[in-house]
Amino acid sequence: MQRLRTLLLAVLSALAFAVFGMSGAADAASGTADVATSGRTPVIFVHGFTGNATNWATAEAVFRADGYADGDLFAYQYNWTQSNAISADGLAAYVRQVLATTGAHQVDIVNHSMGGLVSDWYVKKLGGQPYVRHLASIAGANHGTTAAGSCLVNLSCVEMFPGSAFLATLNAGDETPGDTRYATWYSPCDGIIVPYTSTPLAGADNHLVPCQTHLGFLTDVPTLQAVERFLSS
Repeated sequence: MQRLRTLLLAVLSALAFAVFGMSGAADAASGTADVATSGRTPVIFVHGFTGNATNWATAEAVFRADGYADGDLFAYQYNWTQSNAISADGLAAYVRQVLATTGAHQVDIVNHSMGGLVSDWYVKKLGGQPYVRHLASIAGANHGTTAAGSCLVNLSCVEMFPGSAFLATLNAGDETPGDTRYATWYSPCDGIIVPYTSTPLAGADNHLVPCQTHLGFLTDVPTLQAVERFLSS
């Protein structure tokens, strides 16, 4: 039964991506889609380096299959070349927009890769913690990655390189502050987050996935189901 459900979710994901494509992603990113909500806490997805809203097509299909409505799901898009602090400023504004649109008091955030830095800066440095109920980081570059050495022409990569002043400031003190619940998913097969142990946060529910690639996490239905269960807890 579980195998059949997983296969069905994969098919739904493929159909969602094919039918909606960039148009559906734009609606989610703008937060202006005229759709009903399920009454659940809104979810904001935050992509990583070179990513965009379409990265979350499978995740959105998984969440819809578990009862989320279109109006519960939002994808924040940003300029991934700029400082992660600037992107976090944009996320702060986006959270305010989602709260105003849905009438909710808090959001859940799900991030991938460099989206971890954007999310963490918002929560820890911009006063976002009270507005975030759950924060789930999938292969997040939470303590940096040496892979950022290949893109140092971008300020975001300078900040993402281990030992940067940005990371030192971000990770000083409590890594999981306040009443927000935190969880991470990471894997030794990641290949982009180096070392892969960069993802776990002190004080979070950290989940080791035996073998999954960095981009593979975005379509890994069992992991995405685990994320959804975490948000529903």
